[in-house]
Amino acid sequence: MAWIEQLLKEGAKRVDEIEVFYAKSTTVSANLKRRKVNLAVASDDCGLAVRTIRDGRIGSSNTNSPERWRECLKAAIASGDLATPQSWKGLPRPATGPATDTLCFDPALAVEPENASQLLTAMMEGSEEHPADITSGSATLSSTLITLANNAGLYLTSRHTGVSVSLEAISGQSTGSEFAQSCFMDIDPRSVGERAAFFASHSVGGQDIPSGIYDVILSPIAYAELLSAVYIPALSGRNVHAGRSRLATLLNEQVLDARFSVYDNPLLAKGLGSALWDGEGVPTRRIDFIRDGVLKEFAYDLRTAYRYGKTSTGSAIRAGATGGTAIGHHNLIVDGPRTDITKDRAIYIHSVIGAHTANPMSGDFSVEMSNAFWMEDGSFCEPIRSAMLAGNVFDMHASVAGLSREVRQIGSLVLPSIRLSGLRVIGK
Repeated sequence: MAWIEQLLKEGAKRVDEIEVFYAKSTTVSANLKRRKVNLAVASDDCGLAVRTIRDGRIGSSNTNSPERWRECLKAAIASGDLATPQSWKGLPRPATGPATDTLCFDPALAVEPENASQLLTAMMEGSEEHPADITSGSATLSSTLITLANNAGLYLTSRHTGVSVSLEAISGQSTGSEFAQSCFMDIDPRSVGERAAFFASHSVGGQDIPSGIYDVILSPIAYAELLSAVYIPALSGRNVHAGRSRLATLLNEQVLDARFSVYDNPLLAKGLGSALWDGEGVPTRRIDFIRDGVLKEFAYDLRTAYRYGKTSTGSAIRAGATGGTAIGHHNLIVDGPRTDITKDRAIYIHSVIGAHTANPMSGDFSVEMSNAFWMEDGSFCEPIRSAMLAGNVFDMHASVAGLSREVRQIGSLVLPSIRLSGLRVIGK
């Protein structure tokens, strides 16, 4: 795109370095209200983000109107003039390897209303397997082209496709929900509908549970909610150096059971967050945050790495087309020995409510259990009426009784179900 080259040239005359991030996407979505399509939308969107560096001062600006790039550049330079200088060693230079990334791109995925309609229909058919009514649902397909360039000669493009579906159902006073997402057209919408209706119908007539200490199985959804609120922020280099991470002083020490590891694999086949480079153009690599229970690394973007004398781990991510960079991960995986964790009786929790209230420093949490059941021999048994689950996200990983053989992608997390011993349930 000629205007990007023009923007880089104009910016290079006025600042030391300039970075351009441009995303253009096509999206089709349709929503259900009960069993009828309530809203269907097709849209073409774009966003431009400009970052400038002059004398260690970093400025940024963004717009949804790329034809106004001159104003965006001017605003970025102005914001940099107000910034505090920091140590800066330069934007990434061109590296060897492909300049186009298609790890998350399905060329056969057609972003068409007919496909969204078929997904909704399949979910509704699946929901008929159980006595529950649909309250809402959605299906979305998207295709995005991203360009990342800077005046050091870096010029990268990546293509991404996405498909996601979700359904909420109700039976009496009990509700259930389920979703699926992929960058390929390989999801099973019928199963999503069936599971949502199952959780709603099977939760009817839930029984109270006495307060006490129990073995608990967290589904990948419930596990992801607690990890995202506490453990993942603790792996950020920015939080480590700001004194906001409980793991800050534990590098090269045992923090998990020696059987378990936590790592980021940006090159995972069909991973929702897979990428050859990060949001700043730094080549990605596997990051072994915790290997065999020992804390080995923290995540860094360029800004944090330069500030604290570290090296970027290729962990910069962007929040949307016009978002700035932040430290994140691509496909975070919790791994270890796999077994049948549902054979012995335990409390199964499909999701939790209130994970955002967990204390990210201490790791303490108290959340409401949603769609909870007794489980034994791989089967859902008696439903459990509303109860609270309390504990500590860091400490609970010392009592891991096992990981399920099946894994599931929850956004940029790839997780099994996890069985934990000795967690406190607050019931009646």
